[in-house]
Amino acid sequence: MKKNIIAMNASIMIGLGSILATPSVYAESISDLEKQKESIQEKRSGVESNISDTEKKIDSLQDKQMTAEDQIAAIEAKIAESAKKIDAKNAEITQTKKEIEALKEEIKVLKERIAKRNEVLKERALSFQETGGDVNYLEVLFGSSSFGDLVDRVGAVATIAEADRDILKQHELDKKELEEKQKAVETKLASLEVAKAELLEIQKQQKQQKQEKDALVKKLKQQTEKHEHEKMGLEEEKANLAAQEKAIKSAISLEHQRLAELEAARKKAAAEAKKRAEQEAAQAAAQAASQASESKKQSTSSGYSAKSNSSSSSSPSPSASNVSQAPAVSSGTFTRPSAGYVSSTMGERWNKQHAGIDIAASGTVPVVAAADGVVSRSYFSSTYGNVVFVTHSISGQQWTTVYAHLSSRQVGEGAVVAKGQQVGIMGNTGHSFGQHLHFELHKGPWNYSKSNAVNPLNYINI
Repeated sequence: MKKNIIAMNASIMIGLGSILATPSVYAESISDLEKQKESIQEKRSGVESNISDTEKKIDSLQDKQMTAEDQIAAIEAKIAESAKKIDAKNAEITQTKKEIEALKEEIKVLKERIAKRNEVLKERALSFQETGGDVNYLEVLFGSSSFGDLVDRVGAVATIAEADRDILKQHELDKKELEEKQKAVETKLASLEVAKAELLEIQKQQKQQKQEKDALVKKLKQQTEKHEHEKMGLEEEKANLAAQEKAIKSAISLEHQRLAELEAARKKAAAEAKKRAEQEAAQAAAQAASQASESKKQSTSSGYSAKSNSSSSSSPSPSASNVSQAPAVSSGTFTRPSAGYVSSTMGERWNKQHAGIDIAASGTVPVVAAADGVVSRSYFSSTYGNVVFVTHSISGQQWTTVYAHLSSRQVGEGAVVAKGQQVGIMGNTGHSFGQHLHFELHKGPWNYSKSNAVNPLNYINI
């Protein structure tokens, strides 16, 4: 296991002699890892602050939405109240129109009565015209045969004159009543129509206010959904940063362990070198003292060579991985993550930024780690499907690779993987249309906006 751990660090590929000669390289590697860890911690703090700000925005929008909904409820109550008032005015208008119809009948009777009076007055006027008016009354008086007849005639004349005055008076009263009734109902009807028009205008304004509040609530809901989506992305970014921090800590621990093993190997090599030097010095002293034969010297030298060859032949050699359809591991910084052809490149796609490349192939296609690293996340995402994130530290630079839409994942979070080691099987999970590998390369940590994404085709020969 320790040999596997050491092999998974890119820097272990340097020869042992070179390692012993340049121990400062590894101190720098740990220092770089510590800086990366601090950078991730700062980014996590920033993301947490952004999440807090987003939550405040969501709370504010929800408060505004509740206020707007309360205002809509109040406006709807006013609209309902206005509708009742309009219904009441309509009822009054209907009743007034009925009164007008009834008044028309009364007017008809009044008109007939006035017409009859007009005929009587016409006859009376004609009589006055023919007789000379008051002369007729004198003739009536002077034509009396006695004083008693005169008194009777005077009473009759007075009665007739009074009757004429009553007719004229009633005629004027009827005409005035007719005019007042007509004016009253017309004024009442006009007033009701004005009141109804005012209520309709108020109701129109209230409906307009409701439409505006409905539009505001819709806008607030859209903004809330947008910020909730951003919050989800930030929380995912926070989780990835936490996983990357954990991976960096694991890498630091492995680097300390590797350095400890290298130090132990250095001490062991130094002790063996000292021991060999002492043995050679002893042999040289023995040869000088005994002046042994040349064959004995050759035998001693031959024995030492055989021992060296035996020691060299016993060194373990790394076993080759032989996975069906797995791509050959290249000698560059990153190796091809899977077999297949590039079906989609990095760039604009479907009005969104496609932050990686798609590699498509049929059958059971292994997906391998593009470089040595630590698995920072291994989970199922609604968009990525089965996805594996691997954090790499290469020459002091942090990198992150993403392997998405896998049918299955074969590594868990915290696992140390070697370049070319299988991490999953190509699939069609998450937001995917057909079997393929969605591969992303980030120069730095992964974030929600994917601002660190670089084109893998610039770094990997596919």
